Amino acid sequence: MSPNPPRPVGNRLLDALPQGNYEPLRPHLEQVSLSVGDIVYEPREQISHAYFPVTSHVSLLYTMMDGATAGMGLVGNEGVVGIALLMGAKSAPHRAVVQGGGNAFRLKAQIIVNEFNLGGEFQSRLLRYTQALITQMSHTAVCNRLHSVEQRLCRWLLMTRDRTPSNELQMTQEFMANILGVRREGVTHAAHGLQKDGLISYARGHITILNRRQLEARVCECYAVVKEAHERLLGQVQ
Repeated sequence: MSPNPPRPVGNRLLDALPQGNYEPLRPHLEQVSLSVGDIVYEPREQISHAYFPVTSHVSLLYTMMDGATAGMGLVGNEGVVGIALLMGAKSAPHRAVVQGGGNAFRLKAQIIVNEFNLGGEFQSRLLRYTQALITQMSHTAVCNRLHSVEQRLCRWLLMTRDRTPSNELQMTQEFMANILGVRREGVTHAAHGLQKDGLISYARGHITILNRRQLEARVCECYAVVKEAHERLLGQVQ
């Protein structure tokens, strides 16, 4: 862990803070390395830290009693994992799991709550981010109900690409099935269709985006709506 990081740190929420709002946080920020599959927190488990991804990104997953899962949201360097803390809760009903490995900064739960409760620019930016994440979650629920597996796969690929520095994505079909809430065969069929048409290539848990423009042409409207909300509330995602 590396405390007291110099600016910019690579997380857009932290980098956008005025210096006077950043300095009280700086002594408490710890840099951590996150690996694919790491659990940031489990459902109903006390959240010990809030995480600000830099080169990593984290999926928010809801798990039903029968073990079925579905993705609720995706957090990269535009945001923070652990917003339940800001709403006065100590846990969340969903799981947060690392989808893409890399670095992040974390703050102890009580530190972020204390700074948030002081109001000012830190609180304002975190509230705007919370609104953006709620928009993303809402459209994910609608998308999972109304749109095809291929459209939903295109949406998640584009969302992931917006939060990574490369067209090379770490993503197994099993993980995508869990995210989209469908059987693995459904993801396999949709991925093969995209690969056949030259939009992506897929091999051994790695997906390469070959034609972003065509992915955007095939995706449902949910992607553009959520992206616009992020740009309006937070600035450009990518």
